[in-house]
Amino acid sequence: MAAQFHQNGGSSTAVMEIEPVYMLPLPSKNQSAGGIPTTTPPHSSLRWTSSDEEKQVDESSPPTPLTATEVKEKWNYPRANIQRVSACFYSFIVMGANDAAYGLQEYYHLSYLVISLVFLSPFVGYTLAALLNNHVHTRLGRRGVAIIAACSHLVAYLIIAVHPPYPVLVIAFALAGFGNGIADAGWNAFIGNMDRANELLGFLHGLYGAGAVISPLIATTMITKAGLPWYAFYYLMIGLAGLEIVVTGTCFWTATAREYRDSVAASSGSTGGGLREVLFKKPGARVAWPCAFFLLGYVGIEVGLGGWIVEFMIQVRHGGAFESGITATGFWLGLTIGRFVLGFVTPRIGEKLAIMIYLVIAVGFELVFWLVPHFIVSAVAIGLQGFFIGPLFPAAIVAMSKLLPHHLHVGAIGFAAAFGGSGAAVLPFAVGAIAQAKGVQVLQPFVLALLAAIFLVWCGLPRMEKKKD
Repeated sequence: MAAQFHQNGGSSTAVMEIEPVYMLPLPSKNQSAGGIPTTTPPHSSLRWTSSDEEKQVDESSPPTPLTATEVKEKWNYPRANIQRVSACFYSFIVMGANDAAYGLQEYYHLSYLVISLVFLSPFVGYTLAALLNNHVHTRLGRRGVAIIAACSHLVAYLIIAVHPPYPVLVIAFALAGFGNGIADAGWNAFIGNMDRANELLGFLHGLYGAGAVISPLIATTMITKAGLPWYAFYYLMIGLAGLEIVVTGTCFWTATAREYRDSVAASSGSTGGGLREVLFKKPGARVAWPCAFFLLGYVGIEVGLGGWIVEFMIQVRHGGAFESGITATGFWLGLTIGRFVLGFVTPRIGEKLAIMIYLVIAVGFELVFWLVPHFIVSAVAIGLQGFFIGPLFPAAIVAMSKLLPHHLHVGAIGFAAAFGGSGAAVLPFAVGAIAQAKGVQVLQPFVLALLAAIFLVWCGLPRMEKKKD
């Protein structure tokens, strides 16, 4: 403090001007006992000013919040997410193309039961992915997810393309299932925790459906019009998987294990979320298990219809090979459009109610498909059924993200997605096994029973508030 004295003429009084003293604020819970802040907001620069501007903060500095709140990531925030979300979209196109392209029976001259092993074998891969997903995230980060998934795809397609003996082919499909399980779990958990997750997951799974629409169309054209063998399609898949390695590996290269662990700790204050906590402790077990069985049934319906519809339309509806292949394309197209369109409707209704409505409508179209023995009616019904079951998977992922704390998201969503993905293996195999004895017409009552079962499972989930993502 400095003081200046001025004498006022002959007066005996003196005026003392004292320069202002600026005092630091009292210590808060974020300050040490000495009054020094323990943390400083980024980009903040306090400036002490004259009395006219006292207690003002530099305009470039945002005010310090009184309480810390979690800011959800967006598809474009931080900016690296633009490339990463795009990479996830591309990965799902590859996965969709993989799941929809089968055409092996005539080449290997095998029964429905034996051919169905190519549906069952990915179960091994999906199971392994469910067990290892959280470990891969914590040890290798999302970079590890990207590289492992894409490399598994590439190796599997290389093996399939050389049309090896059938037992080797079964192993190759198991490897492809592992790649799908790792990517399915990782990218669903990554995007499912973002702002506006319903719309983003609608696009993600819509692009999966787009891959599934394009691949049977291309494969059917190559086989029936160009006269190429079934395995020629996998030459294209090799190229797609090679590009997947480049795209996802590059976009997620900086997404290390440290980055993942830090993000979980920052948002939830916990680095837990292991599989044991998810599966055997509340609230994780209360949500993860029902959603896992829901997705198991849903994916079984999706891939069972997509994989067996061509054979059903040929054998039961007496359609031609090309027309029946187009029916499968219509199913996947309906699935894709449903995910894009209903992804904007679901959050306005609420995930729980929306899924119940979609399932009731899907049961109606399934009954039309089954009970009206007309090729055109069946083709239209299967397309509309695809439209209404399309948003079930993304809406279930969003529901899990709302019902669980953040540190459980990767473990729970990853487990449910990978476990549910095994439905792509187990349930189409079951259809094939029953079809071997009873004929492929068993597909329709089987799908109807699954629709009813997953409706009941979904009703058992805890209530959730209807709110925007």
